[in-house]
Amino acid sequence: MTLRLKINLIVGTLTLLFIAAVILLQLRSLREAVHEEVVAANRVAAQMLNRTASRYAAQGGPAILNFLQGMGRVRSNDITLLDREGQELYRSPPSLYKTGRDAPAWFAQLVSPPISTQAIDLPDGKLLVRANASRAALDAWDYVRQLLIVSLLLLLAVNALVFWLVGSSVRPFGQIVGALNQLQAGRLDVRLPRFAGTEAAAIGSAFNRMVDQLEHQFETEGRALRAELQLSNSRELTRWIDQQIERERHMIARELHDELGQSVTAMRSMALSIAQRMHALDPQAEAAARLIADESSRLYDAMHGMIPRLTPLLLDNFGLTEALRDLVERTRLSQPDLRLTLSIELGQSVLGSDAALALYRAAQEGISNALRHGQAQTLLLAVEGSATTVSLRLQDDGQGLPADWSDRAGHYGLRWLTERVEALGGALVVESAQPRGVCLLVQLPIDAAAAAVAS
Repeated sequence: MTLRLKINLIVGTLTLLFIAAVILLQLRSLREAVHEEVVAANRVAAQMLNRTASRYAAQGGPAILNFLQGMGRVRSNDITLLDREGQELYRSPPSLYKTGRDAPAWFAQLVSPPISTQAIDLPDGKLLVRANASRAALDAWDYVRQLLIVSLLLLLAVNALVFWLVGSSVRPFGQIVGALNQLQAGRLDVRLPRFAGTEAAAIGSAFNRMVDQLEHQFETEGRALRAELQLSNSRELTRWIDQQIERERHMIARELHDELGQSVTAMRSMALSIAQRMHALDPQAEAAARLIADESSRLYDAMHGMIPRLTPLLLDNFGLTEALRDLVERTRLSQPDLRLTLSIELGQSVLGSDAALALYRAAQEGISNALRHGQAQTLLLAVEGSATTVSLRLQDDGQGLPADWSDRAGHYGLRWLTERVEALGGALVVESAQPRGVCLLVQLPIDAAAAAVAS
């Protein structure tokens, strides 16, 4: 059921109730008027005939009969003359008012008073004056019928007027519904015109503001989605580049360890052999050979120092725990005054190669920064694992972070490390420690690490 039809039904019902109330009041008023008229007419006629007919009756029956015939019809009364035996001598003629028509019996019974008869005793008979409300009831019926016709016409006119007015008022709602359907279909360029009515204008204005907001929100979400896609592509590219770099570093470290290391070892062995042979024959050749052996030894040590910085070979062969222990031992040997504490509690955590390498690089970069920039004397390296995450925490007692350190153009190592950790779905935080120093915290999800390994 439409709003227009509902309003028409409400107005029509109220109009019908109003008409019914008016008709009931009119019926009550008509009934009282008919009662008053008929009863009063009957009493007046009886009193008049009582005085007048008595004088004529004294002159004899023909005199009273002539009197009644000459008087004729009395309004709202039927007059009957009876002789002593009850025989009817005279009856007043019927009314000529609206002759041939009568009100419906149920209506006449509704508005007519109880039939009352006044009897006047005469010397030669009896005169009966009976109330007759048929004409008054007919007048009331004609009035009510006219009232019903006028009320029906009024009802039709009011409903037609309301139908037209409501149609004009709710016409904008059809446009609003159409605009909502277009909006549901995905059209964000739909707009509503300015409507005339206060409510329709408010709805149209609110709809236009909503569409503008939706359009702006969709544009914002689109830009965010594009930015997220670009960031994802950038992360994938960064991850791919990082993997390629790690692969090249690993290959170089393997070449240094397997090929160059054996060659340098062979050079040292041959130089020592030559030095032994030339010990008695040529002291200068012996000294040159020993010099070559010493340089080969220094080259071998330098090469072995480069290999862990290129890639931790222990990480591939023995895992993160042994690789971190080796890093700590080498740091202690290079920094005898440094107090470095290592705590590893991985439990049942299973790390993929990418996650283990990211944690190792974080420890490596953090130790290097603490020694190079913070002049730290004490370091605490802790690795903890659970069923879902693994975290690495490195805290030093150095000089701490400068106030404007985040605005500086450097920190390439930390930016590279942050991108690597975020590519694995983790987070890296660098903050000041209490009472002094810096705390580096890395957290990686196990599932992301496993996914990275699987990919």
